[in-house]
Amino acid sequence: MTFRIFDRYIGRQVFSATLTGVLVLSGVMVLGNIYKKLDQLLGDTQFPISVVAKFIALVIPFSLIFTIPCAFLTGILLVFGRMSADNEMVSLRMTGTPMWRICAPVFVLAAALCTVCFYVNVSLAPIAKNSMKRLLYDVMTNDPINLFQEGRVLDKFPDYRIYTGKRKGKDTLENLQIFKLNGSRVEQFIRAKTAVIEVKPGELDFILHLRDANFENVVTSDAGVIEKVDGPHMGATAMKFPLSDLKGKTERINASMKSTMALWGEVLSGTDSATGLELDKKAKSVALTEVSKRYSFSLACLTFALIGIPLGITAQRRETTAGFVLSLVTALAYYFFILLADMFNEKPSVYPHLLMWLPNFLFLGLGGWMFYKLSKK
Repeated sequence: MTFRIFDRYIGRQVFSATLTGVLVLSGVMVLGNIYKKLDQLLGDTQFPISVVAKFIALVIPFSLIFTIPCAFLTGILLVFGRMSADNEMVSLRMTGTPMWRICAPVFVLAAALCTVCFYVNVSLAPIAKNSMKRLLYDVMTNDPINLFQEGRVLDKFPDYRIYTGKRKGKDTLENLQIFKLNGSRVEQFIRAKTAVIEVKPGELDFILHLRDANFENVVTSDAGVIEKVDGPHMGATAMKFPLSDLKGKTERINASMKSTMALWGEVLSGTDSATGLELDKKAKSVALTEVSKRYSFSLACLTFALIGIPLGITAQRRETTAGFVLSLVTALAYYFFILLADMFNEKPSVYPHLLMWLPNFLFLGLGGWMFYKLSKK
């Protein structure tokens, strides 16, 4: 009965600290940058709250990849550090309870969290990332005027830079400035007092009707120096902008957006799951490295449990600052190896897919040795 009481006590303490850590870290990592990321994808927003909420929901799975292991590590360090400082660990050891039995609820919780991380890494995160990339296209297809944000330059369309002074109503723009480019050079400059967006049913592209517009054709030398400006010419015109090109960009996906089954198919067959084309050695290495990263990340909680318990007890401090610092240093060291392997994902000669497993082997070995030494005290 005593063991069951302490099982619940330790498990509840670590779980509560982990849950709190996930909420806090998610707030810092997600909400702290959400509007910055939303701005990069969609521009300075005037979108319905439902669009913003969907974007946040799609970003959260990426935060869980990092926040669950980090919060679990922080929780272990804080709980075992406090128990050690309060001599609770000494009391448990004096009953003759072995160290592995005292820590059993933590390892059970680690296994459960590894299962959650496995689902997030292998299934949820790739789907969310792919959906997030398509969110821009879906929003713009439903209402192209969302592309044009007041006081901002639109650069989503090749060879065009469009500045919008003001939006009026559901389809009217005012004080529009359009730069038509030829490479990096300005070929034509258009200033329109008003413009009306026309969307035809069944078509992906939209038409921009310019009214009271000034047209200036710019001639530049090979050195990029403006030699002649022809105009301005007054008039009205209609310009067609291809949302179909934007769709093409959203349909191009990288390895991190593909399902795990698709990546395994690429590794085994040597053909791209999206295009059906044969993969070269670099592309095949990228696919294999991405698969290895997803599985390796899934074991982070178990790795952090084994190394976090000895660190927490050895620290023997009440202060939360010490626990946070230790967890930060440990997590950074772990993720450094992951990022290092990811940097070499196009270099099969370095075996980046094996490097993805290096932090787990290193930290499990170090944690196992530290845990063994702690058990013998």
